[in-house]
Amino acid sequence: MTNRLPAQRFDRLDLWRGLAMVWMACFHFSFDLNQFHVIARQNFYGDPFWTTQRLCIVSMFLLGAGAGQAVAIDAGQTWARFWRRWGQVAGCALLVSIGSLQMFPHSWISFGVLHGMAVMLILLRLLGTALPPARLARAPLALAGVAALAIVAWLLPHAVSDPFFDSRLTNWVGLITHLPQTEDYVPVLPWFGMMLAGYLAASLLLVHARAVFTGGVPSFVRPLSVLGRWSLSFYMLHQPILIGSLELFRLVFK
Repeated sequence: MTNRLPAQRFDRLDLWRGLAMVWMACFHFSFDLNQFHVIARQNFYGDPFWTTQRLCIVSMFLLGAGAGQAVAIDAGQTWARFWRRWGQVAGCALLVSIGSLQMFPHSWISFGVLHGMAVMLILLRLLGTALPPARLARAPLALAGVAALAIVAWLLPHAVSDPFFDSRLTNWVGLITHLPQTEDYVPVLPWFGMMLAGYLAASLLLVHARAVFTGGVPSFVRPLSVLGRWSLSFYMLHQPILIGSLELFRLVFK
């Protein structure tokens, strides 16, 4: 008999995704205003005010993705269903590369957040098959091992680098000697560590504090939970809408 995912939604996980979406949209709108010279010139690539925000936004994305995999595996998601969802992420990553090549031919996105997620989701699914949440959360040695793996993944690029990994064909690994010229870059290392952290935290909550994880959210933030259910669609649509709106504004008021 095939296991089916329950109809229950994890509103608090959706809320987390929704908050990340709103923060990302605000960040990207600020970036667009800067590109259109609407605001005082900002350095989004070097100013800690902006780079720290990007770090936090990507962290929220990947923590949520890791937690989402724990929920899916715990609910009995089949490999077939996993691959259908993975295909959506990978397809959107390809569209991002094509679109960015048109807008930023010298700094197009070859391995951004969706590309990174596509690779890391496969790695995490393989780990989750061997260590599903119900088993992981009750095995102290396994917990320590996954936590150690997350820490090593996060720290390794700070200790190991080689020019071999500096090309577009190899920089997806993350062991680079300098940042590539690209509008978005989310390599497997160190970011797989963040996704592992999300999987680990959600596994513990599902087993030891399930009510905390599955509880509802206040009505005034429920729209953010709804938004979180459509995170991939929102991610793909928000920039074309924002940029198109600014282009229209410029045409009308030039």
